[in-house]
Amino acid sequence: MEKNSHLEPQTALIIGGCRGIGRAIAVRLANDGFDIIATGRTHGDHVKTLQEEINAIGRKFTFLAFDVCDHAASAVALEPFSENTPDVVIYNSGIAKDNLFVFMSKDEWNQVIDTNINGFYNTVQPLVFGMLARKKGRVIVISSASGQTGQAGQVNYSASKAALIGATKALAREVGKRGILVNAIAPGFINTVMTENVPIEKVLPLIPLNRAGSADEVAGTVSFLCGPDSSYIHGQVIAVNGGLVI
Repeated sequence: MEKNSHLEPQTALIIGGCRGIGRAIAVRLANDGFDIIATGRTHGDHVKTLQEEINAIGRKFTFLAFDVCDHAASAVALEPFSENTPDVVIYNSGIAKDNLFVFMSKDEWNQVIDTNINGFYNTVQPLVFGMLARKKGRVIVISSASGQTGQAGQVNYSASKAALIGATKALAREVGKRGILVNAIAPGFINTVMTENVPIEKVLPLIPLNRAGSADEVAGTVSFLCGPDSSYIHGQVIAVNGGLVI
């Protein structure tokens, strides 16, 4: 059977879906046959080019502009989907504000926590009831290797990504009986804008595969979790890290 062949088109909502890993996920799922709803803070050329690429594949593309840290704005933007819930919801929003904990400012702490974990509540929680009513759906959370093992200089980031893993496992216990699959992916060192200033010569010795990962490799794992071959995978954290965390 052809992967992700459906009697009806399916829709994937990607929170933080227009840059980096989120963009790669959007393109991969469009190629899998999903219509794409992607969110971001602002519209721009990066959104326009993504829309053109998705449309060229033959899938529909919708962009929602809002800040995931804003509970009210998130609720307004997602209200049209509260009943007609997307088949897949992927939480990919995340920022890093690295600093040693002893020097970490309140803003550096709060901004990371607000985006990485409070944003998850603001955007995913309003959609769960609709999935429960339909008795189907998939939630995929993009965590991090830093959430599996703490990284110096990333107390705020590691805490937020570890919290997402805990939220994934707890939500999986709550909704599994209603046919909703919930899993997390924990990428390691991936070539994106977020890591472009990290000295790779210091990171590579820690990675058994001796290379950085690509956003497409993370997107491929998302594709697997959205497809028929992952129907008995639930409440798990899949590492995509080249052996950085074993």
